[in-house]
Amino acid sequence: MRTAPDDRPRSGSRRRPAGQRSRSWSAGGLVAVALLLTGCSTTPQPVERDTVVDLLHQDWQHVPGIAPDGDALRVTQTGRRIVEQDGGGGQPDPPVNLFGTHLSADGDFSLTTTLRDVTADATLAVYDSPPIIADEFRIEPAGIHLTLRGDDLEVVVFDGSPQRDVAHPRPARDEHVRVDDPEAELTVQRSGDDLAVTSGGDTLTTLPLGDAFDSGEFWLGLSSDEGSFTVSSLTAAAPAGDSLAVEGPVAADADRSPDGLQALAARVRPGFRIGAAVALGPLAADRQYARHFVGNFGALTPENAMKPQALAPRQGVYTFEEADALLDLAASEDISVHGHTIAFTEAMPRWMRDLPTDSAEDRRASADALLDYVRTVVTHFRGRLDSLDVVNEPFDVDQGTDLQENVWYRVFGASYPVVVSKAVHDADPDVRQFINENGADVPGPRQDALRRLALDTNAQGGYIAGVGLQAHVYDLDTDAVSADDLKTTLERFDEAGLLVRISENDVTDSEGQDAQAEQYATILATCLRSEACISYTTWGVDDRYDWFTDEDGRLQQGHDLLFDDGGPTPAYDALREALAD
Repeated sequence: MRTAPDDRPRSGSRRRPAGQRSRSWSAGGLVAVALLLTGCSTTPQPVERDTVVDLLHQDWQHVPGIAPDGDALRVTQTGRRIVEQDGGGGQPDPPVNLFGTHLSADGDFSLTTTLRDVTADATLAVYDSPPIIADEFRIEPAGIHLTLRGDDLEVVVFDGSPQRDVAHPRPARDEHVRVDDPEAELTVQRSGDDLAVTSGGDTLTTLPLGDAFDSGEFWLGLSSDEGSFTVSSLTAAAPAGDSLAVEGPVAADADRSPDGLQALAARVRPGFRIGAAVALGPLAADRQYARHFVGNFGALTPENAMKPQALAPRQGVYTFEEADALLDLAASEDISVHGHTIAFTEAMPRWMRDLPTDSAEDRRASADALLDYVRTVVTHFRGRLDSLDVVNEPFDVDQGTDLQENVWYRVFGASYPVVVSKAVHDADPDVRQFINENGADVPGPRQDALRRLALDTNAQGGYIAGVGLQAHVYDLDTDAVSADDLKTTLERFDEAGLLVRISENDVTDSEGQDAQAEQYATILATCLRSEACISYTTWGVDDRYDWFTDEDGRLQQGHDLLFDDGGPTPAYDALREALAD
């Protein structure tokens, strides 16, 4: 998944349509009435009061690292980080309340909190929009971060401008101020064009607002890098005359379309699923994205939320909340879920990547740690997944046929897919297991190796139901998949008794949108004609969130998906025609 801050949709332009569910709050829930007495007559006159929202008791259940603690919230470190493809880096990925409560305000506002029992550090972040999580980096939106360490308060402001290095974002402002009482009320207040930070009523710093909060919506994050803390109060307020409302995720208001892609597929081939890889941020915040996904797709693949670094950022510590939010949404809309992924060379947290393998004793201990991860994850999602990538991209990155010597290989040897498959089956015997790989969409050595790996795994006691063919078409000259090649491919896997998923299809528009649309339609239509091909999934929904970094580290936007900036592309129309045929 790929996106840039300068081109992302501003939520302020997505005004709430009439009839949309929302909750507006005022102090005490009532407007007080004063009586002016003039002689024997009385004339009631409204006295306007500030609107106040108690955020402490709103919905925080899908936020990693946050748990109710009596009348407070307890926040503990998650250690969430995004590693790069080679395992390096580790950009912090602090959690945000995406699928719970956020705010909308049309004018001045303030946020006030009290932080207690801070063992190391405590951060309150207020975002203009949700951060965008890509495979290897996080795009930081405009907003303010307040981090308390002892009596030092760090105030960091991001203005949403493009970053030269998205994996190491540089704030527009970063300053440290001293607080007299770390447990005093801490307030962020917008007043006109300024943003003030106060502690115990004393102004610590005043900042020019700029474009930091121009969306009219505010998303909240509570996190700690190294410890824990308690939030004993958290309120939002707006002065009389300015609106302040509590909002939920926009996906909650999206409906299945009777004329969407999934509905069309059900008419021509009942049981066949049209899916997309999705992220929680745009599902929560982007009304068009949510409407297009829920309206058109019958299957969901979590783009990053079920990868090891997202589920277990620290050994023995699991953060299922965001994945659970996606699965809860899917269940409410009768959308099936394909889990992604268990054993994978990339997207591993540091603890997993660095498990020792030098001695037999090391390998036994590391095997216990890995199998505990598999059992915990699969048991947690048991009964909620239709299928699961138990092994993802096992072969080398240069389109060869050798297994990558990742930690799974170093601990269990070349038969690690057998070990993983058995462990998954023990935890959930009903989930269909797949091996997912790129570059195996057309006949050749890579495809032969994938077929052989699946069959050998089952011959040794595994439970592989089929393979995922990613079908990434980054270059139509080298990556294009012809109908004849795909037909032959599907026949070969069918003869081997293996199912096939088109698992991550996306197609470049570098040769024009007509060529892009034709390739999309060819892959779907060929898949539909084969009983072995049970589903078709695109790797994303909208090009708004299709961003990557080039060889120079610069952010680039892809144009590979069915929707672009909220509107359908010719590729979307081509899939509809393929389903109609």
